[in-house]
Amino acid sequence: MIMAETATPRPRTRGRTRTRSREDTGGQVQSLARAISILKALARSDEGMTLTDVSLTVVLPPSTTHRLLTTMQHDRIVRFDQATALWHVGVEAFVIGNAFIRSRDLVVMARPIMRRLMEETGETVKLGIQDDGEVIYLAQVESRETMRAYRAPGTRVPMHCSGVGKALLANQSEEEVNRILQRHGLTKVTDKTLATPVRFRDALSQIRRQGYALDDEEHAIGLRCIAAAVFNEHDEPIAAISVSGPSARISDEKIAGLAGLVTRAATAIASELGSREP
Repeated sequence: MIMAETATPRPRTRGRTRTRSREDTGGQVQSLARAISILKALARSDEGMTLTDVSLTVVLPPSTTHRLLTTMQHDRIVRFDQATALWHVGVEAFVIGNAFIRSRDLVVMARPIMRRLMEETGETVKLGIQDDGEVIYLAQVESRETMRAYRAPGTRVPMHCSGVGKALLANQSEEEVNRILQRHGLTKVTDKTLATPVRFRDALSQIRRQGYALDDEEHAIGLRCIAAAVFNEHDEPIAAISVSGPSARISDEKIAGLAGLVTRAATAIASELGSREP
């Protein structure tokens, strides 16, 4: 005889239990948000941070900060240096971040072109994108020169005083430029930073006319950078490529020639990504 299966009814969950479950979920989300803020703070520090530094930066009690740090340490998301008593980003955080780089065809397609540009110019080549109104560098091919520019992938810099940032801004709508400037301002980083709206907008107009941007010691004294935007198939700027080096090597006489190589590299990357030729 076949007997029909019947589900044994479960006792009805009381309202108090459901409320506690929601509270637990909310606490887990809060802990995750706090852990992410700690990881971001450590990522911005080159030398590492003490427990007190981390606690003050993320505005959390030291006990809470320590609990979250040790939890992430268990999975090697962060690491603790016993000798210096400093916390650092861990190796697993690098692995996670590297997965983002691997997932972007942009970096994969651009790297051979970046290497070629470095050989042609002898200077460091960088690839960057806009993120939340700032430039974030995705990849770099370093110059072989002893004195060379260096900016670690993952580093963020202001858009208004970097070649990559200005190349991207010059090819965006007036509304987007206004939004970014209102949020981030025109902080004077060096004596050569274009820190007034009139001078900065004049520079953007010149970039549009000539097809490339020049950072003339506006972010670091003694360094120059020439950058050009990379466009997608909709003629939208999705990245910018640059060459950077000491001002003594990137002289006024060399700017035009280097700019031609940079713009050609930007066009080559766009072509690899499926963009139409200009």
